[in-house]
Amino acid sequence: MKKGILIAFGELFLKSEGVKKLFQKKLINNLCFFLKKEKVDFKILSFRERIFIETNQNLKAKKIIKRTFGIAWFSDSFYFFNLKELIYFINKNYKEYIGKGESFAIRMKKDRKVIDKIAKLINRKVNLDRPKRELFIEQRPSLPRLAGCEGKNKKYFLYFKKVKGAGGLPVSSSGKVLSLVSGGIDSPVAAFLAAKRGAENIWLHFHSFPLVSNASIEKTKELAQVFKKYQPNLKIYFIPFQKAQLEIKAKTPAKYRILLYRRLMFKIAERIAKKENCPALVTGESLGQVSSQTLPNTKIIEQAVKIPVLRPLIGFDKEEIIKIGQSIGTFNISIKPQEDCCTLFVPKHQTAEGKMDVVKELEKKINKPALTGLTTLFA
Repeated sequence: MKKGILIAFGELFLKSEGVKKLFQKKLINNLCFFLKKEKVDFKILSFRERIFIETNQNLKAKKIIKRTFGIAWFSDSFYFFNLKELIYFINKNYKEYIGKGESFAIRMKKDRKVIDKIAKLINRKVNLDRPKRELFIEQRPSLPRLAGCEGKNKKYFLYFKKVKGAGGLPVSSSGKVLSLVSGGIDSPVAAFLAAKRGAENIWLHFHSFPLVSNASIEKTKELAQVFKKYQPNLKIYFIPFQKAQLEIKAKTPAKYRILLYRRLMFKIAERIAKKENCPALVTGESLGQVSSQTLPNTKIIEQAVKIPVLRPLIGFDKEEIIKIGQSIGTFNISIKPQEDCCTLFVPKHQTAEGKMDVVKELEKKINKPALTGLTTLFA
């Protein structure tokens, strides 16, 4: 018998066998990375639809498993090498798990004979509809199925309570994205949701240092430390944007500046995305939250690039975004004071419905040589 944690996949069961194996491998790699990082002693056993982590550090391991994407549920579990071991264990220990006077139910698929055999050992009342305690038993072949070998070499898992996992897909299973992270509340939440869908994030942060303090830079670094609990590795680009802001402010009317800032940011982001093999950008935009996030202005900004722009928060309101930020540990960092690179030059009145022809004419006025060196990359 071995003790440890049994893990069940989320959406992976919907994939083809080839894709499922690939995603399972990525999930195992991610688990190994985080467990080793936290110095957990463990061994991993992989099954067709399950992963078993053998460890004596269950509490520490479960904190890591809880935040690892691609997991539907997990449970403290016992792993038995044969049915005889399982029956002996339950017969000897069931009183520790099912109190006197408590009802129970055995949850096991396919093998009615095993259920009946185990139920007879437990001197407690059976209640299949509303049991006080549940015993989950899973039967797994220890070897791939071969002709004439069905029913042989069966192994068994026993557990008592399922804990909901983070869900989603294993990070890096959906490729890479470049996330524009401002240091505010929304963008790290958007990056988190992209990671939950299996996308490996690379971050891009625009700043106005030394025109303002380096608070946004430090906040982004601090947010990155939190984010690395969900994604094994994280690369960040810090881009100085003050030259562009000063040039745009000097040459264009106030109500169009945000649109021009954002379009230039997207163009720079597209160049970095190409360098990093990221086929899409991710932003923290929410429909209608501010003037630059109305449908007309969103369209104008997005047309600055040719690659897709993903907006995980598009249908979220601010309270929903804050709730996620609080749950993942980014909110308290995001609300620290900073002078944002856009808000530094934001006018009191901005257009909520810009005109593309006006934007293009204004962009012709901007002195491109003045922006030389803008895209110097800081990894």
